[in-house]
Amino acid sequence: MPGARAVDLSPIIPIIALITAVFSQQAAFAKEGVMRAFSRLLLVSLVVVLLVVLAGAGYGLVTVRSSWPQIDGEAQADGLLDEVTVIRDSWGVPHIYATNTHDLFFTQGYVHAQDRFWQMEFWRRIGSGRLAEILGPSALDSDRFIRTVGWHRTAARELEMLDDETRAALEAYAEGVNAYISTHRDRLGLEFTILGLTGVDFEPEPWTPLNTLTWAKVMAWDLGGNMDAELLRANIVARLGSDALDDLVPPYREDYPVVVPHPLTGGTLDSVPEAAFATHALGVGDGLGSNDWVVSGSRTETGLPLLADDMHLGIQMPSIWYELGLHCEPVGADCPYNVTGYSFASTPGIIVGHNDHIAWGVTNVGPDVQDLFIEQVNPENPNQYLFQGEWVDMETVREEITVAGEDEPVVVNARITRHGPIINDVVGGEEEDWSFGWQPLALSWTALQPGTLIRSVFLLDKASDWESFREALSYWNVPSQNFVYADVEGNIGYQMPGSIPIRAAGDGTLPVPGWSGEYEWTGFIPFDELPRSFNPPEGYIATANNAVVGPDFPYLITRDWSPGYRAQRIVELLTANDSVSIADIQAMHGDSSPAYVREILPTVLATSTDDPRLAEALDLLREWDGRAVRDSAGAALFESFRIHLVDLTLGDELGEQLLRRARSSAAVAVERLLADPACPWFDDVNTPEVETRDEIVLRALEAAVDELTEKLGQDMSRWRWGDLHTATFENQSLGQSGVAPIEAIFNRGPVAVDGARNTINATGYSMSHPYEVTTVPSQRMIVDLADFTRSLSMHTTGQSGHPFHRHYDDMIDPWRNIQYHPMLWQRADVEADAEGVLLLRP
Repeated sequence: MPGARAVDLSPIIPIIALITAVFSQQAAFAKEGVMRAFSRLLLVSLVVVLLVVLAGAGYGLVTVRSSWPQIDGEAQADGLLDEVTVIRDSWGVPHIYATNTHDLFFTQGYVHAQDRFWQMEFWRRIGSGRLAEILGPSALDSDRFIRTVGWHRTAARELEMLDDETRAALEAYAEGVNAYISTHRDRLGLEFTILGLTGVDFEPEPWTPLNTLTWAKVMAWDLGGNMDAELLRANIVARLGSDALDDLVPPYREDYPVVVPHPLTGGTLDSVPEAAFATHALGVGDGLGSNDWVVSGSRTETGLPLLADDMHLGIQMPSIWYELGLHCEPVGADCPYNVTGYSFASTPGIIVGHNDHIAWGVTNVGPDVQDLFIEQVNPENPNQYLFQGEWVDMETVREEITVAGEDEPVVVNARITRHGPIINDVVGGEEEDWSFGWQPLALSWTALQPGTLIRSVFLLDKASDWESFREALSYWNVPSQNFVYADVEGNIGYQMPGSIPIRAAGDGTLPVPGWSGEYEWTGFIPFDELPRSFNPPEGYIATANNAVVGPDFPYLITRDWSPGYRAQRIVELLTANDSVSIADIQAMHGDSSPAYVREILPTVLATSTDDPRLAEALDLLREWDGRAVRDSAGAALFESFRIHLVDLTLGDELGEQLLRRARSSAAVAVERLLADPACPWFDDVNTPEVETRDEIVLRALEAAVDELTEKLGQDMSRWRWGDLHTATFENQSLGQSGVAPIEAIFNRGPVAVDGARNTINATGYSMSHPYEVTTVPSQRMIVDLADFTRSLSMHTTGQSGHPFHRHYDDMIDPWRNIQYHPMLWQRADVEADAEGVLLLRP
């Protein structure tokens, strides 16, 4: 890497050890805070409300249906310049036909608000750190953290820098949202109604372009950093020394695929509040990621490219995604959009989809764009820090947080160094005796610098070829994504965009001293030197959060790639087929064969035992076909065994707290350690004996058999993976109230699902809290460049955010069964499938 020097860890290991030992007062954020807030506030009152609703069926029907959108007839929308037609197809997907760009994005805001305004309200409060205004003290820790990091402050700077076209689109979108709010204030959603009946009464504020920009920061936070991996390494170093890192956080396998084999180029967890890791509106965990691949016409049955995309995000209700078609009639210089695909309810434009000329899909790169700097604070002045021998004043920002039920706001004084905000101030605050009693950690993150992401979205939506596609992505700063590309001329391509820092020294894998100036960011990788590929000789491009480039790439992108299991399986399936069809891609989307099974299972089956129960378990694994499908007994046994194998191998060295945070990387480590029967990590350091690999394998198998016998019964033949591995779609607010009748209104599930961690059909779960699904393929899309009308799509729950609406949960069963709906494109097909036609008038 140009200009980089190796990191000598020895001077900071004592500091890392100190940080790991300090302050266990960790804040919980959104999900846990919301649950506690609603549990206390609504436990009694919501049950009463529910009984009232059920007692009066007429009242209940009116209340529930009052917020459902008008989809037929005519409606007035003040602010439109001309008439707009909105045709909703049988899946509830709106197709908007407008004569000008203003009205197109105005109407997108309008229909987003029709179907998802509570989701929009909740998301904008996350992005601005204003949940406590409606949820009370239990959401305070989350707001403190978000206000300290300052997503809203960066978004405000971006707002000032917007180009005219982007500003106009954001303002039109906001006008559309507000046009709907102004005429539906008393019927915006059942959540508003229930909160109002319990005394939590607030008037939704007008939507503004700033609300859209803060949501972009939430998305960037969820997808754009490696801070947790950096802190995990710090924990391991503090407990076991730096020599343990290569074994316990292994590098990417050299024999696994990289996305671009031929690139075209020109502190610790304990020292950071838990809020820093739970602030994830898109979900949390190493299951966040995605698959996408594009296949050249030379390898498809149509002779033109096929593009597939499925983005892995946190499971929730309603769906993270909202499908939409944006159609200018006519398409021209004044109204250049004709595009369909997936949007966020909060943001104008299409994030993933296709237009007349090109199609694109995304997966997360996961680059190292976050560094933690250990700061030295002046003992005489806590608002100064040391840099290159001089005390420098911190920037301090006063944030006032309004808290429901409290007379006075809570004040947070965010302290900001040259490296970024100090993130481990937020649990206590300056009034606490211990507030400055540890080494402060400042967060450097590319998304805390103003960016141009939204401009990139609009340019992408109207791109017509490879050059304009790349031009659009040159504005995509954060979060960095793997973009695959195809066009109607038969070309395929790949581009990685994003602001990726260049460091003067170090590789960003551990917290570093902030006072020396040695580890500063010196710039960003130029866009034209980021990895890209165009019409590669392989005839396909596949990404699955795996390594983008090999170790010889001249810049550091990250050392924390996904282990490559999904990529390996995708490449296997693609290279085995020289005439790929849409049906083949559907089968690939549903593939539930974990690639790690073949690395682990032979070692297990080579063991022997005299225990008849374990012998039966070995026979079950021997007969298993290696697929993690819902009716499989072998999948249930293997997944349980794998967790116990990790715990029994490394739990003695790591301890329970660190093991809980390290299980994902530890699982990859244990798979590689299995190759050595005499590996010392298999010895239990808590016993005088020296345990071997095979002993630990049999102990793990026994533990798995005991666990599943207790959970699923004595008869192994009746065990089912789907009885353990279920998906529950939870509403982010009332669905986590802790009040079962209320949760039943808003949540759906549990339902049994196929897949596992790191299968192509990636229904991930936490190895520390198995086996309930936490991350899912949040959508699936297949685009046929030979004929857009053959393209297919499906996301997780449904288009509507209104409970009991027909489109609230109509996608759940098709989604889990790998089924699709047509991705309608031609207006004639949309009209033929219409369930409603709404004419909006100025």
